[in-house]
Amino acid sequence: MTNAIVVERLVKRFGATTALDGVDLTVAEGSVLGLLGPNGAGKTTVVRVLATLLVADGGRVEVAGLDVGRHADQVRAAIGLTGQYAAVDEYLTGFENLEMVGRLYRLGKRESRKRAGELLERFDLIDAANRPAKTYSGGMRRRLDIAASLINRPRVLFLDEPTTGLDPRSRLAMWEFIAELADGGTTILLTTQYLEEADRLADRMVVIDRGRVIARGTSDELKAQVGGQRLEFTVTDAAVLPRMVERLRPLGVDDPVVDEQARRLSLPVSGGAEVLAEALRLLDGDTSRIFDVGLRRPDLDDVFLALTGRAAEEVASDDDTTAEPAMTGGAR
Repeated sequence: MTNAIVVERLVKRFGATTALDGVDLTVAEGSVLGLLGPNGAGKTTVVRVLATLLVADGGRVEVAGLDVGRHADQVRAAIGLTGQYAAVDEYLTGFENLEMVGRLYRLGKRESRKRAGELLERFDLIDAANRPAKTYSGGMRRRLDIAASLINRPRVLFLDEPTTGLDPRSRLAMWEFIAELADGGTTILLTTQYLEEADRLADRMVVIDRGRVIARGTSDELKAQVGGQRLEFTVTDAAVLPRMVERLRPLGVDDPVVDEQARRLSLPVSGGAEVLAEALRLLDGDTSRIFDVGLRRPDLDDVFLALTGRAAEEVASDDDTTAEPAMTGGAR
């Protein structure tokens, strides 16, 4: 299968700060790659290099078979980009915003207006088509911004935190639309802090931290790196926790984690409901002290804490927004 995106040994520096330190990744045509990492990891920097908004300091970068450094204009014609913040002209109507972007892509007046109408309808903005964008809600602006990134029917689409600021209903609708694009053959690179978003959309994932790739694979493969599943017990009396640890230790694939203050025990395990049943058998005599019990898969914080040592929502001192110039509204 041909790769629509190829990144090899990518390096990007901002003064004395190395934002990207030898990043490698590929995205097959028609697939979705989730680029995961804490704030400041370098996700947005990767996207900006791929979208020709930043020039790499080293490495090989190709999009749609084109070198982004030598063929920047042709790359821009083949891609769509939605940044972390909606880049719309507040004083133009929704229709005018999309028509303007179409004209910038040199689609011609008729085609630009046609695409504007199609996308306004697809993103449920047709009733607001003739209203200035400054009257739009945050979710409406986000949908308009994503619509603009699709005006030229891009072969490759970069979505940088596309559901930031959306309510749960709008987020689900956006997931459905992104999935439809992928099913239609569009290659998508999606940056996100939400593992559930990557779970839903991405064929494969790459995790970066402090400018380096630290893990890659499917969602299940990444979760397996932090123990697969966890048995969690909450008890009424913390005094029973040491005894529970000793009884349950043979079931674990890693050391148990005890939080005495929360009266909670978490044990990484391999298996399903049968492991839970065996755990309850081993705890016979102490089950009356158990307030709550459950078997769950790792969530976002489990993965990121295991891989990076910090939660995904923590803002690092080398956050993307402080280490590099902001994306301008006109950049598509």
